[in-house]
Amino acid sequence: MEKEDARKLSPKTQEQLRKQAIRLKKKGKKYIEIAEIVGVHRNTVSNWWKTYEREGSKGLESKQRGFEKGQWRTLDAAQELKIQGLIMEKTPDQFKLVFALWTRQAVQELIKIRFGINMPIRTVGEYLKRWGFTPQKPLKRAYEQRPAEVQKWLDEEYPSIAERAK
Repeated sequence: MEKEDARKLSPKTQEQLRKQAIRLKKKGKKYIEIAEIVGVHRNTVSNWWKTYEREGSKGLESKQRGFEKGQWRTLDAAQELKIQGLIMEKTPDQFKLVFALWTRQAVQELIKIRFGINMPIRTVGEYLKRWGFTPQKPLKRAYEQRPAEVQKWLDEEYPSIAERAK
């Protein structure tokens, strides 16, 4: 049987291969024979057997692979919460920053001031995205604008101002 990279198989299939290899080993087969039957390297079968001897059938079960959530983050959970709170409660000028609004650069400076961490701007953007802070685009007109009063001003007062300007 041709050897296939077992890492490319689904976790359930990998688990079944491990269990099959252990059954064959219990029947007295040698590592090389089991490797031929299962389609993996003999060292892999040996490692499975050692794990089985050490941990029992629990050691044959598929485990979660990859990094744990948050394992390689620059800020820890407490620091993240602190920065989020500061962004929501205060403005950059209250921290004597040169920014009027919270931008990635402003948050980058705040992190540097608070925790002494030089964080890349892209990473700051990833944190903001993860926290649910999205870029806001201002509306074209003022929120407080009252169209009726604007029209009245244009009709009554503006003509006299335009006349004087001429």
